[in-house]
This record gives sequence, C-alpha cells and structure tokens, in this order.
Amino acid sequence: MTDHRPAWERHLPGIGVLRRYRRGWIRGDVIAGVTLTAYLIPQAMSYAVIAGLPAVVGLWAALAPMLIYFVLGSSWKLSVGPESATSLMSAAGVGALVGAAGGPERYAEVAALMAIAVGIVCVLGFFARLGFLSSLLSRPVLIGYLIGIAVLMIVSQLGPATRLEVEGEGTWGQLRSFVDQIDRVHVPSLLLSGTVLGLLLLMKWLAPKAPGSLVALLVAGAAVAFLGLERLGLEMIGDVPRGLPEPRLPRLGDLDVWGLLPYAVGIAIVGFSGNILAGRAFATGRSGEVIDANQELLALGAANVANGFLQGFPVSSSRSRTVIADAAGSRTQVHSLVVIVLVVLVLLFAGPVLEFLPMAALSALVIYAATQLIDVAEILRIARYRRSEILITSATAVAVAALGVLPGIGVAVALSILDLLRRITRPNAGVLGYVDDIPGMHSLDDYPDATLVQGLVVFRFDSPVFFANADSFVSRALEAVEDSDQPVEWFLLNSEANTDFDLTAVDAAEELRARLEERGIRFAMARVKQASLRQLSPAGFVDRVGEENIFPTLPAAVREYARRYREVHGHLPEGVPASVLES
Repeated sequence: MTDHRPAWERHLPGIGVLRRYRRGWIRGDVIAGVTLTAYLIPQAMSYAVIAGLPAVVGLWAALAPMLIYFVLGSSWKLSVGPESATSLMSAAGVGALVGAAGGPERYAEVAALMAIAVGIVCVLGFFARLGFLSSLLSRPVLIGYLIGIAVLMIVSQLGPATRLEVEGEGTWGQLRSFVDQIDRVHVPSLLLSGTVLGLLLLMKWLAPKAPGSLVALLVAGAAVAFLGLERLGLEMIGDVPRGLPEPRLPRLGDLDVWGLLPYAVGIAIVGFSGNILAGRAFATGRSGEVIDANQELLALGAANVANGFLQGFPVSSSRSRTVIADAAGSRTQVHSLVVIVLVVLVLLFAGPVLEFLPMAALSALVIYAATQLIDVAEILRIARYRRSEILITSATAVAVAALGVLPGIGVAVALSILDLLRRITRPNAGVLGYVDDIPGMHSLDDYPDATLVQGLVVFRFDSPVFFANADSFVSRALEAVEDSDQPVEWFLLNSEANTDFDLTAVDAAEELRARLEERGIRFAMARVKQASLRQLSPAGFVDRVGEENIFPTLPAAVREYARRYREVHGHLPEGVPASVLES
C-alpha cells in the first residue's frame, strides 16, 4: 500500500488522526475508554506484581506509554502499556541482574533501566529501518497467532473465573493444575463468570452495536453492591493505591550495562512482534490508517524510554486490552486519552469506585474477548486457498498456545520461510506456445492445445535464479527439451521473471547452454532485464551466448528464429503466427 501522507504525519500519525477526527467517533472512543479502564486497572496492577514491583507501578506504567503511542503509534486500536509476556520476561531479566547490582533494594531501578534499554534497542531498530523484518509475518501466521493468543487468554482466566490457584509452566501445566483441583472450584465465582459471559454473547447477538462490555461490567458491579454478593466469597478488585509517578533518573551503580542487552533485545522482539501482529489484525482499512513497521519501532522505543524515567518497566501492546477496546467500539487512539484521564482520576480520587467490580466478571470479559479473536470465516478461506497455508496457520496456533508468544512466532516464521524456499526452489516453469485469438505466448499448463513453433522450445522459469533453485532450473529446462515431440533447433529462455542471477545461477545457465550446444541446439534469451545482463556479463556468459542471440522481446526472438530457420531449410517453421512475422 502506498502511503500518501505528508512526511510529518508519517512520524506523528496521532496528530494526523486528530486533524481528520469525526464527531461520530467520539461515542465509541469514550465507551471503549471507560470499559478499558475498568479492565486495565486490575490487570496492570497484577502485571506489576508479576514483574516483581509494587502494584501501583502497573498503573504508572500505563500513562506515559499510552500518551506517547497516541502521538507516535500507527495503529488506531492498539492498547499499549503493561503486558503479560514483557512483564514475565522483565521479571526474569531483572531478577538475574539485581544480585550484581546491589541486591533487591535496587529492583525498581533495574526494572526502569531495563525499560530504557528496551526503548533504545527499538529506537536503534527504527533508525536502521529494521521494520522490514515484519514482512516475515504473513496472513496465515497472523490468523494462527490470534488463535494461539485466544487460547492463552482463556487459559489465563481459569484461575480468576473459579478462584483456584492455577499454576504451572505453559498452557499444559496450567491446564493440568486446573484439572487437578477442579473439585475445589468456587461455584459463586464460576456462576457469575458464566452469567456475564452469557450476557456478553447475548448482547453481541441481539445488539452488536451496543456497549456490551461496559453494560456487563456495570451489571456485575451493581449486583455485587446492591445484593451483597461479596458475602459469597467473590474476589473483588479491592483498594487502588493513589499517587502519580515522579520523574527520576535511575542510577547505573554497579549494574552490568552489557548484561541488560540480551534481555532487552528479547523483550524488544516480543514487543515489536506483538505490536505488528495485533496492529495488522485490528487495522480497519479506513483512509489514513497505515500500520508502519518502522514507526512502530519508534513508538514502542519512545514509550519504553519514557517509562524508564517514570519508575516503570518494559511495556508493549496488550492483545486482550486491544480486543476489549475494539469490542467496546473504539475508533481511534482517542480512547487511550480517555483511559489516561480516568486512570489519573482513579489514582488521585476515585479508587473506591472500583471496589465492587468482581474479578470473575473481568475474567468473563477476557474470555469473551478471546472468542472474538477466532475468525472462522478467515480460517476456512485459508483452508480453501492452499494446504500449506492452513498448515502454517495451524502450526502457529499450536506453537503460540503451547510454547508461548516468542517461541510460537519463531516457529511460525521458520515454517513460512521453509514454505517460501519450497516454492522458490521449485517454482512454476513450462513451455510456451501460441493460442488462437489471444495475443502473446502462453504456458502449455494453462492452454494444453497451444501451438508450438516447429523446432523451437520457448521456456519460462518463474523465479529469480539463485543457488537454491539453480539445479531445478537446469533439470527442468532439459526436461522441456527431452519432452519435445519434434527435433529441437533452438532453446529460447524467456527471462522476464528471472530478475536476479547469483554466481551459482550463472554457472548453471552456462552448464545448460553448453549441454544444449553439445546436442546442436542454439541457446537464446528474450526479455532479459538490463540488471540481469549486468550480472551475466562479467562472468563472460553474454559473450558465450552471443549478443545476436539475446532479444528485447519474444516476438523479435521468434521472428529472428523463423528467418534463420528459412535460411537453413528453405521454408518457414510451422506454428509462427503471421502477425509475428509481419510486425
């Protein structure tokens, strides 16, 4: 997609969205912001605890990243802030470094330094324009990734929805832990969670445009407040700490700065991958929304650097919050501004308002959001298109669900590359002929009744030729000659798709030319790109073929073949259209 926005807007996309903001969007953004705030507060606090920090740090860590992403981020939907994968990775990295950095009392400072290091890695990636790496994330990978994330989201809520202490490493460990203690499920929590989930699904069916998420949370909170359901043992959000973060420069002390690097790179990869995958998944296609991979590196980097100076920890985009905001009707990043305002108010004044929101209701909201990630229609479309694509989708889903986000993405990218190599090493190739009433030359695979020119094999290999497919190029070209029903005098390579030749490919082309010459067959080329000629010339290949046997177009090559054929045989070859001879 060509980006026609002015340069300043490409680097400040949030300001560009504000310039084109429509009045009709405000309702969806406000409702999404209110709904998301109710979910973000307990989630961000829990992620801070996972990272080994006081719970209030999770709320602090949501403010600057959301504001910065509003200005710099290219997605209109992503919710940036504390996130499960980066929180877990931060805990591992910081925990490994605090011993050498002065002990547990420096934990918060090391976490802040980790955020700054992650930000610097992302910013360096922006200047190096490494966003192109996101092209390895294909549509089948994206759909499989979302399915895997849906599974992770659902499994992560088994504990909060039932008040069980679900533990264990990975999805299978958590499932085993849940099954082992299923007889101790807290029934009121399970019933409330199921009721809220049912209400959400019902509203989606009966009133898809209504703010179902917000309505469900308000109903759950009102039921607890007015019916006294907390006496049944339901777990509530509880007290919300007050106060805003103060800017602070974290001290390096004895910290091994280079020791931060491996963890920072890993967190940056996970964060960037999450941004790109979720951003593309929720891109609306409206005018002006362009998911710019390099810009995402800049936005993520700036958000983390700022967070480090505000006593935060590494952050990324949250898939669950993005889904919830989207389901609640968010239209642009203005919903993040609503969240910022509400979180600040909660930190300063309104903590008690959230006390009556039960955790089981929030779990139901997450589970509902996860179900919206699974696009059955798109899965079926991929399955109908190509078997290898649905295998990649399935493998990605299983890998993300079973191994986690980063290993899952790694498996998916590896499978995509293997599938790409399979197709490149064995691309489409075939012999061309003439078809009545259709200009040009066409493959016999498409038109089996096409007319071949007597004594001429016109061969097309639909790929750049390089070390991985050079042997296939030679063998399939010789097969085309062997399969000819008549003696072959010329072999004409249609090079329109051969846009690149490496040294191995040049040697392979020379091998083909020499073997054909031994059999008395002339090797010629047509539609050769100038860049390809510049690659072939230094190796002497063009001289051995002869410039008189290299033609700018197929008609010119066939016309010259017909002329030389007549000089030898005294008549024109069969199968040459009159239009070619007359042109």
